[in-house]
Amino acid sequence: MNAIDKIMNGLAALVAPIAWPLLRILSSAMFMTHGYAKLFGARPQPMMGGMGFFGIDLGINMLWIAAVIELFGGALLVLGLFTRPLALLAAILMVMAYLTAHAAWFPTLNNGELAAMYFIVYLAIFAQGPGSFSLDARLRGKR
Repeated sequence: MNAIDKIMNGLAALVAPIAWPLLRILSSAMFMTHGYAKLFGARPQPMMGGMGFFGIDLGINMLWIAAVIELFGGALLVLGLFTRPLALLAAILMVMAYLTAHAAWFPTLNNGELAAMYFIVYLAIFAQGPGSFSLDARLRGKR
């Protein structure tokens, strides 16, 4: 068992420098596709009207707000710029998406898997930061 642990630890050490940036970059690139579809897809969301917040009409379409966060926030997260505040905003957005659009508690029945997965990914990115391969790290001299 020690030999297997050594191999696994060695492999993990090789992968570790690229795993975190890949998680941030790929998850954020996929996040962007949801925003793009909401803004420019077959049924684009209007800025005004539409779905309110927990049934309260605020005058602005909350799906449009979500689309802007997903597309433009996702793009900044791909670059690793303003990572912590945007990751927190994305995590909060995914909690709101789960509670409003996927209200049942079992994700495979309410199609809430993506919202739940994005929530935990962005919560982890918020907690751990962008990693060394990011504009945040470059701007702060931590490359």
